[in-house]
Amino acid sequence: MLTKEDLHLLRKKGITEEKINAQLEQFRHGFPYMRLDRPATPGDGIIRLESKRAQDLARFYDEHKGRYQLVKFVPASGAASRMFKHLHAFLSDHTDQSAMEDALQRDKGPQSVQAVLRNLSLFAFFDDLKEALKRDGKEVRQLLDKQDYRSLLEYLMDEKGLNYASLPKALLKFHRYDGYNRTAMEEHMVEGNYYVRQEDGSVPLHFTISPEHEEAFRKRLEKVTPLFEQRFSVKYDISFSNQKPSTDTIAVDMDNQPLRDADGQLVFRPGGHGALLENLNDLGADIVFIKNIDNVVPDRLKQETYLYKKVLGGYLIRLRRQVSDYLRILEQGMAGEELCQEIMGFATQELNIRFPDDFHFLSEKDKANLLFRALHRPIRVCGMVRNEGEPGGGPFWVRDHEGGVSLQIVESSQIDHSDPQQHELMGRATHFNPVDLACSTTDYKGEHFDLDEFTDPETGFISTKSVGGKQVKALELPGLWNGAMAKWITAFIEVPIITFNPVKTINDLLRKEHQ
Repeated sequence: MLTKEDLHLLRKKGITEEKINAQLEQFRHGFPYMRLDRPATPGDGIIRLESKRAQDLARFYDEHKGRYQLVKFVPASGAASRMFKHLHAFLSDHTDQSAMEDALQRDKGPQSVQAVLRNLSLFAFFDDLKEALKRDGKEVRQLLDKQDYRSLLEYLMDEKGLNYASLPKALLKFHRYDGYNRTAMEEHMVEGNYYVRQEDGSVPLHFTISPEHEEAFRKRLEKVTPLFEQRFSVKYDISFSNQKPSTDTIAVDMDNQPLRDADGQLVFRPGGHGALLENLNDLGADIVFIKNIDNVVPDRLKQETYLYKKVLGGYLIRLRRQVSDYLRILEQGMAGEELCQEIMGFATQELNIRFPDDFHFLSEKDKANLLFRALHRPIRVCGMVRNEGEPGGGPFWVRDHEGGVSLQIVESSQIDHSDPQQHELMGRATHFNPVDLACSTTDYKGEHFDLDEFTDPETGFISTKSVGGKQVKALELPGLWNGAMAKWITAFIEVPIITFNPVKTINDLLRKEHQ
């Protein structure tokens, strides 16, 4: 039963009582597993391009992008705390210097704490760390000689120093340059100049951020934007949005009863990156490039990234133009039998759309209506990287409850691993999803799709969290590039591994790609 206070809280968040009841039902009954039909592979769901065709698509994009409103969309609200998880664990597990030294002798390898301490001078934030220590009369070399590792790590992570464990990843300095070091946000600003620059010289970028970090973002932008605008002769059009309270989901205890805090208020949790579909829905652009905040490289490695961003964009524009031409014909009722067969062939071969077996027995009118519904959807062209051991969702042909098959990006958590066949299919994936998308979100009339209409609400999942030492359940909305885009027209294109260089831990910044 919801109290008056509960209803007031729901109204404040913009959440309906019906939505809460639906979420409670999902906790009780769970979500169905996805049914893999087979992995998407080159020649069967993944397009592998020869060098010449890739160059042609990039040129095509440059020639035609001026007709569309573009934007680069970067989810950047996450704090960097996970990057430092192993450093926090090291400090909490070892309380004195001798124990730390013994642990460091055993803790070796590229992802070790030792690697961080031994290579501090190689990080782009090293000069800032030295300054923070200097303010309190400390020096890096001195602390290392004294084996005072605790002070070094605390000044890196905590508020008395750089406070990196509490900042968003976007504001961490990732890469060194002569006389100037860049944050992850700035690397995206540089990238954007090369593929979303509009004809008027503007570079539209949109970052999703947490409200508590907005001042820090704006302060950093005030400092760096004039430098980049002067260097590239552009005008940056940078906007922010926050995850909407209406996308929060209710938390429950292990008996599926709504969780309440010490004051008796219902407890809500963020709905995961799938909640950002609402932010994407609010953008006014025709074509949106989506890329994670931590997947950036220094300038010396950016050329391949620029090329394949344009490849994805060029392929998307070609699909969009052909789809739009067919939709106009279908809307006008001008598609006869021969043209319906042509459109069906295009949809099957180029858009990976599968039609029912009785399609050929339908009347011309019914064929045209079915084709129109199949084509009148948002389009996404997704880069896929050959699997070399990195974690991430993969591209699969997935069978729905009606027996239809479509291309989807599937996470391991969405699969029933107790089913030997499904487990085996998951393990056969040749590629994974680096979150590298070019999206068309307006139709042939230039009208914006309501993206909520193209999600699959059955693709959320339930996770277990710890709140105040107590186990609780949390509900994650369908992922932004998973179930939230399940009903989009989808194409997968193989992109080179060099375009995927994520920074999941602080140690990743020591990889040669980030040095």
